Amino acid sequence: MNKKENLAVEQEQPHAVTSGFAALGLSGALLKAVLQSGLSDPKPIQAQAIPPYLAGRDILGIAQTGSGKTAAFSLPILHKIVALGTKRGPKSARALILAPTRELAVQIEEMIRAVSKGLHVSTALVLGGVSRASQVKKVRLGVDILVATPGRLIDLVREGDISLAETHYLVLDEADRMLDMGFLPDVRRLAKATHPKRQTALFSATMPPEIAALAEGLMKDPVRIEITPQSSTVKEIEQGVVMARKRQKRSVLATMLADESMGQVIVFSRTKHGADAVTRNLERDGFTAAVIHGNKSQNARQKALNGFRDGSVRILVATDIAARGIDVPGISHVVNYDLPDEAESYVHRIGRTGRNGAEGIAITLCDPSETDKLRQVERIIRTRLPVLASHLDKPDPEPRKGEPTGTPREEQANRRNPGGKSRSGHSQPRKPSHTASPQAAKEKPAANRHQPLNAGKGEAAGKPSRKKFRGRRRFGRKPAAQAA
Repeated sequence: MNKKENLAVEQEQPHAVTSGFAALGLSGALLKAVLQSGLSDPKPIQAQAIPPYLAGRDILGIAQTGSGKTAAFSLPILHKIVALGTKRGPKSARALILAPTRELAVQIEEMIRAVSKGLHVSTALVLGGVSRASQVKKVRLGVDILVATPGRLIDLVREGDISLAETHYLVLDEADRMLDMGFLPDVRRLAKATHPKRQTALFSATMPPEIAALAEGLMKDPVRIEITPQSSTVKEIEQGVVMARKRQKRSVLATMLADESMGQVIVFSRTKHGADAVTRNLERDGFTAAVIHGNKSQNARQKALNGFRDGSVRILVATDIAARGIDVPGISHVVNYDLPDEAESYVHRIGRTGRNGAEGIAITLCDPSETDKLRQVERIIRTRLPVLASHLDKPDPEPRKGEPTGTPREEQANRRNPGGKSRSGHSQPRKPSHTASPQAAKEKPAANRHQPLNAGKGEAAGKPSRKKFRGRRRFGRKPAAQAA
């Protein structure tokens, strides 16, 4: 063998053994873009899911939140789409990724764009709370990857603004959350609208029977990948409980947040009204906080999330709608102001910290009435949570001067019912009448003061009117003529 032949053989046999994402089958411009995005060593779920997906197999993945599932399904899809070229059909999508919440959908789309820079891959978002027209316009010429929430997408498919007939790749992310939100019927309809020979991937942190049945109906001989036991929590997260009554939680939380070691913090509330109340109290106590829940518009939710991500907002208060839709690096603490109604949500809540191998702390404020919920959480995570502190032997703090008392719903009732008493029994002053001054009311004859307000022209004085009341009744207030 001459020198030229030896050189040719050496060029055909690389000196270095492939590793990382290259060993999983990614190559070319995509591999370069992935490395430039900061991804280097594949996570376990990625290492086990990417090769069979590239081989054309359906994937059923079970992994805890924060384990890298997004890259596990997006990277092999990008690999296949890049090979197809840039020709796309109108109103179509080559790949569809369904997510249960807007925040998670936005997060997935941002991650895909980050790892596909320079690859001429088009993406689009379809979700509620924002302009439909802009979404329809984005998809009009066709896109490579469509990330959507089921509710808005099924409306656009039904109206003919989007076609899924040429969608060959379908991903269901956080499928168990879709079950909780009642999206499964829509998911089945959307899956039926995709190409018959599609490749399907389903990822979830838990696998209840309904999701197992969904997977069986949508997938063909899937590769099952289970990285950790179902409903397990990340080992790097330090967990604990602080016992405190409901009226003590505000002061306990404020004391905790005064500690400078607590950096970026997410505080989870069980209800929307509760989240608003916690946010107001934090601001009254001198903290900068933003709130995110289902009653907020998408723009308001995204503004709050962006402020939390860029560090201008230190504390984010959220309901379980954000338990799986927030991926912000550097979250040091998660505080459960209330325990969730569903124990599985606890796993997703605390999974906002301790992501990608980082350490995190999760603290739960537990009222004695929430003890049963705490026990359900401990059964799910198979761990007894240590009690870090107890305030049950201390008296409740006195109401602060000038601030409303009662629960958030009672405060709302007080604002709607400024006259009379609130549900909590606190008397409030009545507003003076705007139709008659107190002096004018005194000068009226007694019979006239009790004459109906809707007495019309030609009616006898003092004779009740038979005209039906068509306005909105304001309970708890007297007629204006009697208010004086």
